[in-house]
Amino acid sequence: MKKESKELVGLFLRYIFLVLIVLPGFDIFYAIFLPLTKYPVFYFLQLFFSSNMVGNSIFIGSKVIEIVGACVAGSAYYFLLILNFATPKINALKRIKMVLFAFIGFLIINIIRIIFLSFIFLNNSPSFEILHKTFWYLGGTLLVVFIWFLEVKVFRIEGIPFYSDVKKLYRSSRPKKNSKR
Repeated sequence: MKKESKELVGLFLRYIFLVLIVLPGFDIFYAIFLPLTKYPVFYFLQLFFSSNMVGNSIFIGSKVIEIVGACVAGSAYYFLLILNFATPKINALKRIKMVLFAFIGFLIINIIRIIFLSFIFLNNSPSFEILHKTFWYLGGTLLVVFIWFLEVKVFRIEGIPFYSDVKKLYRSSRPKKNSKR
């Protein structure tokens, strides 16, 4: 198979994967990352407070910290996956490393965020609501962008998500000039 044909097949397979992974919804991300988020938060808070966990709720005295889907940020993981799979010319092993780097980085920072907000909530800080909303609306987006740019630097990514693929498709669709005259 010609190099160009292999690249087009690879492009097609990358986007098919992205569509197939989201068909069942974001449930796959929540099924994986909810336990990976709530248990570290619970165990860390247990170091400082007498606490119990029932389902996705952590009970500390009369206060309840509920780890809901928005806390897990499944859509952020999906967006990181999109950025990684919408970037061409990355071999499979490097792509797996990149996805793991992005997911683990986001997970660690997200756990730290939840723990930080939990301490603020448990101390009845009046700034809890504004910090919670700021982290929710702005923090997640900035974190995804930061992680992506960090990946670009660490893994020396040269392609641009989507744009490089569209450019490749455009070049492939143009008729070839005949070199014989």
